[in-house]
Amino acid sequence: MRIAVTGVAVALPGASGPEALLLPARPGAEPVDPAAVIGKKGLRFKDRATRLGLHLAHAALTDAGLLAAGGPAAAGDRLATVVSSNLGNTDTVCRAVETIAKESTGGLSPMDTPNASSNIIASETAIRFGLRGPNLTVCNGRGSGLDAVRWAALMLRSGRADHVLVTGVEPDNEVTRRLVDGPVADGGAAVVLSRDTGRARALLGPVFRTADPAGTAARLALLAPGGDLWLRADGGPAPASARLLGLTGWGELSGALGVVQCAAAAGWFAEGHDGPAYAVAGAAGAVLLHPERTP
Repeated sequence: MRIAVTGVAVALPGASGPEALLLPARPGAEPVDPAAVIGKKGLRFKDRATRLGLHLAHAALTDAGLLAAGGPAAAGDRLATVVSSNLGNTDTVCRAVETIAKESTGGLSPMDTPNASSNIIASETAIRFGLRGPNLTVCNGRGSGLDAVRWAALMLRSGRADHVLVTGVEPDNEVTRRLVDGPVADGGAAVVLSRDTGRARALLGPVFRTADPAGTAARLALLAPGGDLWLRADGGPAPASARLLGLTGWGELSGALGVVQCAAAAGWFAEGHDGPAYAVAGAAGAVLLHPERTP
């Protein structure tokens, strides 16, 4: 079955579209402002990661033609969502733990407590945009974003959904910086994967894991030879004739990495390049092929 990338969204400082990912990051660029895209209503008590996730969901669903003024433009029970975020609400969790340690559970804010749930980004996305299909959160290290893409593809191939919104997002704050020992990207990307290839921005090829990144890269090249774009942040090699894109400069992408890689591949194709493009994140890998190619 052919699976298409039908919608793409990017929200990183200085990068608001997939083509911008092909350029160097802009140091000192203004932070992403979700309220400028989705309005301020309903954002007041949401954490930064959820706000960014809602921003990305709105933009990607709109790009895929799946969002109408009154809600989803397709049957809500056929619309699923998968979110990848390793650091997402850790600031909320740490704040809650500190409050309990210093005071008691009675000191917790009833408006803040729901944000401590590990699936808060996915659940808020589903509620806000009427996505009533399967709902999943993946927190699995550097390969988490591509794992999210793999789970989305499985949902489509098994007939559980017709469209899956895949969001990769990480917030930048004092807590997340301590966890990764440096700045975090403060944003991410979202793609919509669909069984309907009529609006294809790219086609999805194999998505899998191996025992190590080198093995993943070798298998990608074997399954779909001739690619001219390698997306890998581990500094691994690429053929001399291909472009290697590390997607560095925004800070730690963590769980957002794999989804940002897929968005960058869509930007590459939009500029007229042919596929396939290869994404490697940890031991997870994926092939994205130009719409004219068949997986």
